[in-house]
Amino acid sequence: MEVKIGVTDTGRELLVNSPASPEEIEAQISDALKATSNTLVLVDDKGRRVIVPSARIAYVEIAPADTRRVGFSFSG
Repeated sequence: MEVKIGVTDTGRELLVNSPASPEEIEAQISDALKATSNTLVLVDDKGRRVIVPSARIAYVEIAPADTRRVGFSFSG
């Protein structure tokens, strides 16, 4: 799943490709947002951790990851 996190006072958003299901990600986000002293910790598909203070989260978007094709296709 592709997770976009908007961070307050920052022009860019964080993008995490996670192997977790949308329900698992939503549960993690809900738990993090219960208190402003919490943090949201997501692990991407390469094992890297992204840690965001919950007080700084402006929005979160959860969507299926884009599948990109590599190479060329010839028809004819």
